Amino acid sequence: MIKVTEVVKRFEDFEALSKVSFEIPKGKIFGLVGSNGAGKSTLLRIMAGVYKPNAGGVTYDGEPIWDNVSVKEKLVFVPDELYFLPGASMNRMARFYQNYYPTFSMERYQELVEQLRLDPKRKLSGFSKGMQRQAATVLALSCRPDYYFFDETLDGLDPVMREVVKSIIYEDICERNVTAVITSHSLRELENTCDHLALLHKGGLVYDYDVESVKASQVKVQFALSKNLTREEMEEKLAVSFQSFKQEGRVNTAIFDAGEKDIQESFQVLEPLYVDVLPMTLEELFTYEMEALGYSFDLESKEEKHESSVQ
Repeated sequence: MIKVTEVVKRFEDFEALSKVSFEIPKGKIFGLVGSNGAGKSTLLRIMAGVYKPNAGGVTYDGEPIWDNVSVKEKLVFVPDELYFLPGASMNRMARFYQNYYPTFSMERYQELVEQLRLDPKRKLSGFSKGMQRQAATVLALSCRPDYYFFDETLDGLDPVMREVVKSIIYEDICERNVTAVITSHSLRELENTCDHLALLHKGGLVYDYDVESVKASQVKVQFALSKNLTREEMEEKLAVSFQSFKQEGRVNTAIFDAGEKDIQESFQVLEPLYVDVLPMTLEELFTYEMEALGYSFDLESKEEKHESSVQ
């Protein structure tokens, strides 16, 4: 188990993390999301033992990570900004990793190189950004650690290769029952693969959720009424409190705690023209709850922003 306890990290007069605490059970895929500058990369570096926190700490099965070689041998960190030895090829980097990871598998390395059709003898400096991402992922998975830390690892990959790399990562994690922490700007990227999701904002942990539980806990209903009613009148008639409510013309959208035996039937008291119960995405859940706390930011992925600007 990974245990993060009251972690604080300051850089000169800037506090990047403020008393962040959570636990990650063994064998879980933990997604860490947040806006730019939320503290995701800083937290990941502390969890990987790269940064020392100003207060608090991180332990693995009770052992501290900071300045602990025996624990660091069990984890691999793939940063957002990749680094390779000057002039190194993948083969040279593989030999380098072998010296530090007793569990490094050359067989697994060669298998992944062939699967992704990478040239292991070519200098990594000549690789494209996407190919460098693939190379870093191959080297990390070949180490066969107990813990993975991926910081925006899928960034820079084309849509097809993103799915290939994602599949390889998750298959390895599930097969060996290891633990992984993955950061992303996009909840959509992590929604269908993570067991647990945490949301960072301005250096603090805002939410920490089990994915399946949170999806089952709330419901979104879209409906139109035959007569005008205020939000308060609707809530009174339904005997519920909307966590979020939006009105666009005649169409109303409400989010509230699940638990209604028959939502379609219960909404008949409002004399609706139509009622539609819609699935909730995690992006919607987090966005609505953040708005309720007075926060407002865009969790749209970089790729989506790029695609929309091109269109």
